[in-house]
Amino acid sequence: MSTEHHTAAEEVARLANPAAPADAIPAVDPRLLVREQGLSGYLSEFGRKMKAGDLGSIPVVLGLIIIWGIFQGLNSNFLSPENLSNIAITMVATGMMAVGIIFVLLLGEIDLSVGSVSGVSGAIVAVLAVTHGVNEWLAILAAVAGGALIGALHGFFFAKIGAPAFAVTLSGLLFWSGAMLQILGSNGTINLDPDGVVGKLTTYYFSDVAAGYGLAAVAVVAYFLASYTDNRRREAAGVPSRPLSEVLLRTGLLAVFTFGPAVVFNQYKGLPLAVVLFVLALVGTDFVLRRTTFGRNVFALGGSVEASRRAGINVNGIRIAVFAIAGTFAAIGGLFWASKIAAANQSAGAGDLLMNVIAAAVIGGTSLFGGRGRTWNALLGVMVITSIQYGLALEGIATPIQYMITGAVLLATVVIDSVTRKTQKTAGRA
Repeated sequence: MSTEHHTAAEEVARLANPAAPADAIPAVDPRLLVREQGLSGYLSEFGRKMKAGDLGSIPVVLGLIIIWGIFQGLNSNFLSPENLSNIAITMVATGMMAVGIIFVLLLGEIDLSVGSVSGVSGAIVAVLAVTHGVNEWLAILAAVAGGALIGALHGFFFAKIGAPAFAVTLSGLLFWSGAMLQILGSNGTINLDPDGVVGKLTTYYFSDVAAGYGLAAVAVVAYFLASYTDNRRREAAGVPSRPLSEVLLRTGLLAVFTFGPAVVFNQYKGLPLAVVLFVLALVGTDFVLRRTTFGRNVFALGGSVEASRRAGINVNGIRIAVFAIAGTFAAIGGLFWASKIAAANQSAGAGDLLMNVIAAAVIGGTSLFGGRGRTWNALLGVMVITSIQYGLALEGIATPIQYMITGAVLLATVVIDSVTRKTQKTAGRA
């Protein structure tokens, strides 16, 4: 280790434990050394993670590339701007719900009620706005608040009463499905105004090409400025920071992943509003999980309930809040589904929706065992599922076969997750 590396690491350790003897060997977070070594450090860390079985999102990214390659080979229209735009819009409803379920999975729990909660939210909006003439914004607020309350209620029975989350949310699945049917009434279907707020969620496009490119530019510039400012702050504090070359490389990769979709969208109708809202939800929830005390507490609770309790974390409060978040995003997803079909009907939240929501979170990289995952996993997972569905539909493959293939992909992901955990335990990382 170089003198500079040793000095910076010692300073970090000294600040963290000022009472330690001056000649004591400091305990150094290895992540600081990796960051200080720059790109070579990250490459070494990447190799070490691969050996330890910490694959991250690599399998799903490779899988997505293979899926796209196969379907493009079978049908040249698969990667057309129109089809990719339709895939992007369709995946938002499931993706929103998967964002909420990720919070629950991080605790090592499950929520089986999200499908029926999404149906209730669509029914509430339709009855209030269409049947009773309530302002649509107020109807949307009532539906989302209703989802949050339902989730909090589930969390209460789980956290305070001690009932298993599986049983509580399975009961919720049945109860809220019945509530949806009761709200919709004998008709069973209420058509929404396609030009209303909910109707526009999946049909509105920012047709000006400047919208897509402008949003991409804002994202890239904001990321660079945030990274550069963070580095300057770290340097001023005397702790390791990323070299400028790495910041520029990361910024360049982000530019590819933002301007690429913008080019595709602008070749069809423009930037879809649904995609913008989904990305904002991902950015916001990722910030909550990685940059706030609440997010750190969620990860801690997923790692060990008893250790979290001993550390002073409000275990019951976190559990209730997490299920409330799941209910909120289930309701939001329900609004997008209602927008997609321009109606609220008895089939909302049924079928393979619940399976797809959980599959999207798990396929994207969130562990079923708790403690590992990011909300961006919802994006990767739902892209895989929706791409498979659209690709098979283009080939005229029957729905039963689609179910079988999606189930096989989910099983393969769970197996990889289980093998990864065993490998990490062997390597002393879990």
